[in-house]
Amino acid sequence: MPIITYREALNQALREEMARDDRVYLMGEEVGVYNGAYKVSKGLMEEFGENRVVDSPIAELGFAGVGVGSALAGLRPVIEFMTWNFALLAIDQVVNSAAKMLYMSGGQFNVPIVFRGPNGAALQLGAQHSQAFESWLAHIPGIKVVSPGTPYDAKGLLKSAIRDDNPVVFLEGEMLYNTKGEVPEEEYLIPLGKAQLKREGSDCSIITSGKMVLVAMQVADLLAKEDIHIDVLDLLTLRPMDVGAITASVRKTNRAVVLEEGWEVCGIGSQVVDYIQRDCFDDLDAPVIRVHQADVPMPYAKALEKSAKPDVAKTIAAVKQVMYR
Repeated sequence: MPIITYREALNQALREEMARDDRVYLMGEEVGVYNGAYKVSKGLMEEFGENRVVDSPIAELGFAGVGVGSALAGLRPVIEFMTWNFALLAIDQVVNSAAKMLYMSGGQFNVPIVFRGPNGAALQLGAQHSQAFESWLAHIPGIKVVSPGTPYDAKGLLKSAIRDDNPVVFLEGEMLYNTKGEVPEEEYLIPLGKAQLKREGSDCSIITSGKMVLVAMQVADLLAKEDIHIDVLDLLTLRPMDVGAITASVRKTNRAVVLEEGWEVCGIGSQVVDYIQRDCFDDLDAPVIRVHQADVPMPYAKALEKSAKPDVAKTIAAVKQVMYR
């Protein structure tokens, strides 16, 4: 299969879906003439025109609202936020308009819209531009939340998100755009709501998503040299979460580490641990351990930023703690 970047995989998904369905359009800051802040929309304006690749003002609340209205009117908008940090300005449209409309209309009005953009930390962007918001968004009934960690998953999940008749929040890792992986030339879809076992092992489960999948795979490679074999479960969709896949992995290995990019309190990992203790309590040989960002705003100083982020060394320490306690 061709090896392409995460960025190119997203671009292919957008191009294919816009060519397949003329109701699909892209709107956001700099998505047109500039080809997107991260070049995900490169070439789309030239191919589809400015009516379907729409450069917006710096007004997240405004263009998110236009997207919701157009979805109600029969279009299938993809709204790009330059980062999810900026999307806080549009959260009312995501939470109170897109997420609630089907319920409040008694099932009469679907809102087929995708809100997408980079989530989480990059390198030295400071506390206001390094935030992982998946737990905030997954808390909301009425939206689906997706977090792909590889180019293959990014393309297949974005295509499925665009075709879904409900609002989908699509979280792209800010540090993933240049990562590469195999992506088939033929069309494929990845269903929302299904986790994937990225690596099979028998000693401990690492349950994770998004950018942290790469960390988990590095951990699995290193621990295999010590004869510790890791099940790496990529959630892919954070809402709805594939509880069956979580419990199947933990029942097999009897130990679990939950690896997440965000903060500890009320994080995605808290929900994963809750599912595990409900369904797998008698299967556990050790308490579940979470690996996450330090409970501080992201520091700017390089050494402090590194210390605050979850990484390979912290995850290996957590696995060994559940293995040898």
